Amino acid sequence: MADSRRVVLTGIGALTPLGLDANAFWDALVHCRSGVGPITAFDAKSLPVRIAGEVHGFDAKNYIDKKERKSLRVMARSIQLSVAAAQLALNDGNVDKTQLDPTRFGVEFGAGLIASELEELGEAARVSANCQPGSIDLEKWGAEGLPNITPLWMLKYLPNMLACHVSILHNAQGPSNTITESDVGSTLAIGEAYRILVRGQADFFLVGGGESRLNPLSFSRQCLFQPLSRRNDEPELASRPFDRDRDGMVISEGATVLVMETLEHAQKRGARIYAEVVGFGSAFDRQRSGAGIARAIRNALRDAGIEPEDVDHINAHGLSAVDVDAWEAKGINEVFGDRDPPVKVFAAKSLLGNLGAAAGTTELAASVLALHHGLVPATKNFENRDANCPLAVIAGDPVPATKPYVLKLNFTDMGQCAAIVVRRWE
Repeated sequence: MADSRRVVLTGIGALTPLGLDANAFWDALVHCRSGVGPITAFDAKSLPVRIAGEVHGFDAKNYIDKKERKSLRVMARSIQLSVAAAQLALNDGNVDKTQLDPTRFGVEFGAGLIASELEELGEAARVSANCQPGSIDLEKWGAEGLPNITPLWMLKYLPNMLACHVSILHNAQGPSNTITESDVGSTLAIGEAYRILVRGQADFFLVGGGESRLNPLSFSRQCLFQPLSRRNDEPELASRPFDRDRDGMVISEGATVLVMETLEHAQKRGARIYAEVVGFGSAFDRQRSGAGIARAIRNALRDAGIEPEDVDHINAHGLSAVDVDAWEAKGINEVFGDRDPPVKVFAAKSLLGNLGAAAGTTELAASVLALHHGLVPATKNFENRDANCPLAVIAGDPVPATKPYVLKLNFTDMGQCAAIVVRRWE
């Protein structure tokens, strides 16, 4: 954007099925190690899908000061993961908060629906039940059910609490927002923070996404309404973006937070810079024709002032659902289809599964690290080319990053699309 401030990425905090920090995340990506396995968070034996990407070994107390730990009681797992990832991002960015102007310190998050833990509602539902299964007596609910629910119950499950707790813990008094837009939530959060920084309305942002759907209530709903892979006996082979034999996506959990700040602010504090954010675009593709995906991509490229041939690789949404991947490929090819050689495509969900609202920041972090290290990871499980997905998917071994720009794409099944362009810092 002309006559505007430049925006850079200076910190990565990642809590994912691939590990508990950005270094573990990168090591697993570059060595093509899957984070998908049998579900251990709850007993899933009665469900048709029994695999997911879990964050193992996570304890929120390790990421928060002792005097603040009482607040963990009102944080669902999605919130705890996000609060921890924010601290990891500050650590990775070597941020001294005492040197930040709190009024110009913003927080932006993508978040999803946070399902209640069953034990927190179970007794209230039991005492309010009628004789008929599935029926609730509302008078009993008011008189006997509600007293069994803690007064602060709702604060534990509101999606905006991810950003709220991060803002409170770090005294961020600048712009703050939560975008509840499913799989594109944190991608849109990056775009909104980028615009705010460019306009000069803040100097520093923590931008993130966090989501965990690994509890019985949420996961059962996913089994009913989402196209999930049924490869229960081969969990590492289940997520197969763009592969001919894909049979659905894999649900995962996690949180990734990025430090975004103006170039001037970063240089003033002597920060290490990973990459520069140079473009953002969004669109709507309700007809699932690919046209909206293509518009979002073109808008981001135009904003960055570059052409399709300048892009090193596309970090695709790559859901691993049969119809959705074909839809995405059509949109990508509308912009990049005539290139020779074709643009490379990387799909992080092949290793991670789908982190929902955390997908955008997590997957972008993979490409930021790829630019930083000069090496693009391979897409796992891409073995058989699908004629409906004619893309140059990186498979087998990592490949060198030879161009300075990466495009990150995400969208939802309802058609909301967003694209980010980042440039390698040199």
